[in-house]
Amino acid sequence: MDVAVLVVVVLIVLFAIITVVKSVQIVPQATAAVIERLGKYKTTQDPGLAFLVPFVDRIRERIDLREQVVSFPPQPVITQDNLTVNIDTVVYFRVNDPKSAVYEISNYITGVEQITTTTLRNVVGGMTLEETLTSRDQINSVLRGELDDATGRWGIRVERVEIKAIDPPPSIQESMERQMKADREKRATILTAEGQRESAIRSAEGNKQAQILTAEGAKQAAILNAEAERQSRILRAQGERAAQYLTAQGEAKAIEKRFAAIKAGRPTPELLAYQYLQTLPEMAKGEANKVWLVPSDFGKALEGFTKMLGAPGEDGVFQYTPSPYEAPQSRPEDDEESVRSWFDTSGDPEIAAQVAAATAAANQEVPALGEPTPQVRASVRPELEANDLTPPNGLPATGDWSEEAPPR
Repeated sequence: MDVAVLVVVVLIVLFAIITVVKSVQIVPQATAAVIERLGKYKTTQDPGLAFLVPFVDRIRERIDLREQVVSFPPQPVITQDNLTVNIDTVVYFRVNDPKSAVYEISNYITGVEQITTTTLRNVVGGMTLEETLTSRDQINSVLRGELDDATGRWGIRVERVEIKAIDPPPSIQESMERQMKADREKRATILTAEGQRESAIRSAEGNKQAQILTAEGAKQAAILNAEAERQSRILRAQGERAAQYLTAQGEAKAIEKRFAAIKAGRPTPELLAYQYLQTLPEMAKGEANKVWLVPSDFGKALEGFTKMLGAPGEDGVFQYTPSPYEAPQSRPEDDEESVRSWFDTSGDPEIAAQVAAATAAANQEVPALGEPTPQVRASVRPELEANDLTPPNGLPATGDWSEEAPPR
């Protein structure tokens, strides 16, 4: 009897524990619980503590309310140009209505996958391979809109859709790689040609500038050389002009002095005849002169020459008569004002100073012509004084020998 009562008490305790466990449930954060009563939907329990009627209420399913990420395997899709490409997609979605997610579809993840595949084939089927590869953003936007409309009645909101990879067939990949390589080579060739073009242009510009500068330099050099040649010719011409003028003046002075000396010497006809005869051999010294003749009227020529130089005296002989007046002679530079600058011999003051310094130094080192050196003076003077001899020409008998003695 006691044993039966103990068993009954144990069963009652176990039943109470099971009842408490069944009636009290804890729903975690970001999770919703769908509760049924006697198999019929009763309510959706939010996170927290939930009380259920034992053996009447039950939790049908716990729904995760967080954003979920589902990566689907590659799906073969045929493009508009009949090429099969494998496309990997990733779908980001969130459950907004747990009741619809439980009762409107048996497996909402499978439903999202299938709708994603069909929508992707519809979108990519209207594009070529090149458009598919370059229009990922457009495909993502279209997929999100289509999925959001299709899954809205399931209590699901598609946040975004991303295409992970688009893999064309191997043959197409090889062709694309060759095309990309050709494009790269084309761009490299274009860039190389552009670089060579720029280099050629820069080199041409540099050569142009160099030639211009060289031409300018040659032009300036030619101008300076021409100006120097002009100045040199002008100075040379001025020097020759002054030299010719001086030569003419010198010849005139020489003739004048010679004529004056002849008149001062009072020559006789015999002297003139002698001078004339001495001049004749000089006239015959030329290489082309083989024979020379004495003129037959030699006496008449001398007679006329003596008449020009003098007048007959008491004995009938022509004698020299000096001119009553001779005009004073002037320097060539005093004849005309316009030729005075021809005889300006002043030079560069700096060069003149250098020449003067060099001349002074030379005069200190080398004695003048005819002047004995100090060594000669020191060796000669004691000997002369001892022998009572007359000093040589240029050496004074007494006093300082450094002074110039008058010549004998």
